[in-house]
Amino acid sequence: MQTPIEIAFVHVAPSEEIKALIIERAAHLETFFDGITSCHVYVRAPHHSQRKGHRFDVTVALRVPGKELVVHHTKNDVAAHEHLRVAIRDAFAAMAGELKSWKDQIKEPAHPSDGIVQGKVVEIRHDQDFGQIIATDQRLIYFHRNSVVDGSFDTLQPRDTVELVIQTGESAIGPQASTVRRIGSLTFNPATKPSRR
Repeated sequence: MQTPIEIAFVHVAPSEEIKALIIERAAHLETFFDGITSCHVYVRAPHHSQRKGHRFDVTVALRVPGKELVVHHTKNDVAAHEHLRVAIRDAFAAMAGELKSWKDQIKEPAHPSDGIVQGKVVEIRHDQDFGQIIATDQRLIYFHRNSVVDGSFDTLQPRDTVELVIQTGESAIGPQASTVRRIGSLTFNPATKPSRR
């Protein structure tokens, strides 16, 4: 977490044991996503209800990139929430669900053509040992002399059709090919659309 956790007690006597429990639960949230920027926890003992005893309210607010996730557990009808430890457990369990859901939403889907794809050489710099390929999905892919199989880099020319394997992972120069092999003509031309009859 980028900033220390903040804990506020309202109508509840602060307890080192409860603080330690909250810190432990907040640390556990980082196992789901390690980019949490801040965590604020509010523990309240509301006024007496018509039923016997107090019901603790626990609010957990997390800041993650571009969003704030908030879980406010007010369960006046849950007798177990007369126990503060149970209310804390339930609030953090609900936040774990929110965090997982948010993380699933921001995940970029796997690119359908990652792995072996086809493309055409659009630039080749024999004197500088690199070139670029336009893949059938319109991505521009960088490749180096060392990634061309059979030592055929020097014979590659613009418009040559190739098969390539795109490296996974990010790079300062964008997508890169780890393997490039010249093949026959493409059966799919991304510049043209099929005609409808």
